[in-house]
Amino acid sequence: MTTHADPLPTDLAAAHAMIIAQREQLTLAKSEVTVGRLEIERLKLMLAKARREQFGQSSERGKLLVEQLELAIEDLEETQAEQETKAEFAAPEAAKQKHGQNPRPSRRSLPENLPVERIVEPAPCACGKCGSERLHKLGEVISKTLECEPRRWKIIEHVREKFSCRDCEAITEAPAPSHPIPRGFAGPNLLAMVLVNKFLLHQPLNRQSKTYAREGIEIDVSTLADRVGACVVALDPIIEAIRIHVMSAERIHADDTTVPVLAKLKTVTGRIWTYVRDDRPFGGTDPPAALFYYSRNRAGEHPRSHLAGYVGLMQADAFDGYNQLYKAQRKPAPILEAACWSHGRRKFFDLAKSGEAPIASEAVRRIDILFEIERTINGKTPEQRLAVRREKSAPIVADLEIWMRKQRTLLSSGNDTAKAINYLLNGWAAFTRFLDDGRVCLSNNAAERALRGVAIGRRNWTFAGSDAGGNRAAAVYTLIETCKMNDVDPQAWLADVLARLPDYPINRVADLLPWIWKADRRSKAAAA
Repeated sequence: MTTHADPLPTDLAAAHAMIIAQREQLTLAKSEVTVGRLEIERLKLMLAKARREQFGQSSERGKLLVEQLELAIEDLEETQAEQETKAEFAAPEAAKQKHGQNPRPSRRSLPENLPVERIVEPAPCACGKCGSERLHKLGEVISKTLECEPRRWKIIEHVREKFSCRDCEAITEAPAPSHPIPRGFAGPNLLAMVLVNKFLLHQPLNRQSKTYAREGIEIDVSTLADRVGACVVALDPIIEAIRIHVMSAERIHADDTTVPVLAKLKTVTGRIWTYVRDDRPFGGTDPPAALFYYSRNRAGEHPRSHLAGYVGLMQADAFDGYNQLYKAQRKPAPILEAACWSHGRRKFFDLAKSGEAPIASEAVRRIDILFEIERTINGKTPEQRLAVRREKSAPIVADLEIWMRKQRTLLSSGNDTAKAINYLLNGWAAFTRFLDDGRVCLSNNAAERALRGVAIGRRNWTFAGSDAGGNRAAAVYTLIETCKMNDVDPQAWLADVLARLPDYPINRVADLLPWIWKADRRSKAAAA
């Protein structure tokens, strides 16, 4: 690395080369820091387990400590894999030199009892050096990949025959096949299964490792974590393409949910945010998609960052953190707020369940009429929806406002029903925007449906191991939820995309998005 004593370059090309070299070294240094943290946490785990073995089961707190450390190590290993993969993409030669100086521990050998599928790559027809066609076979170079198909494990051998030239004695062989991730012995179907099991079926990696062991395949948790981290980096171009698609929508849904995050033997409440594009309710032809982000808290700075360049309609609840997005001075332009009637109805419904709140019960009845009208126009064009709303919904909304203002005068300011009424009236412009724009939905249910998988998953994995783990989860949720919204099998799509990405042109990566992938598969099936 260049020091203060080294002379600075005098020309632009040399300065550019120095900056690139320093960036490569910085990327590798970050990876080494993560390795050091990982080793510290691993030693802490070994110490905690040793103490438990020596002194026995002293308390549930000791057991929780071991489980938390195991989860923290899993997240660190995934982060390490992300950083190493980024370093290999950014500086392949420097990373290769580093691996040569500090080789990774030898991995567990592949099982010998699995069936082997041989794939012989096409042999070269001419010498790669002089072009002569007088070749004779010397031997084979075999690279093995552990692959998993549904209910069937197998090893795939990619055989590359080696030939020597009769004229110049040069050795020629077919190029090695690309792997979905660097250093990966796992095939794309296996990688897709691990991702789907963790983020769709909510099975933590330690449970997956035990499941595979019962099937006769021993894969360490650290190895699975390494694969997950590397896959997130490999799939990043797809995630960015989805982000661009969602943020180009005329209207989006926004919502968030809690996600406990491990922090020094306790958990803090982080957030998973989602922004959903779904034009199907107003007959839009653009495919739906969901974008997820993670943050350590629920501060308003996070949605402002997520939506920094977005201009359009946004349907959301009345969260104060969104208020800056709606202000006239916002650049490039204010976002138009559309409120969620389901949230407003829910406040009355919770009061009406007791049977002792007749005003709340009447409010629910009136709002339900609006939802009944909406069901008759779902999927129609914005113009058709707007015409029906102005004819049928507008009079009901006008009567509801008059009725609520009258009822509020009969209630004390601290009354729960009065608070529910104020929730609607304080945001009345946002609640009634659907009467002026046929694209607006009556509810924010699209975003709530997208977050349902996160809420279900919390019961299984309890908490995220770190902020990096939360960001990884948000990235994979983006892929899986977008597949679900387009009626695409996430595992089949991930397996195919992971197999094709290494050799796929980066300027055509949008062709691999789930809805395009699905249409391409259908056209090929029809042609066959």
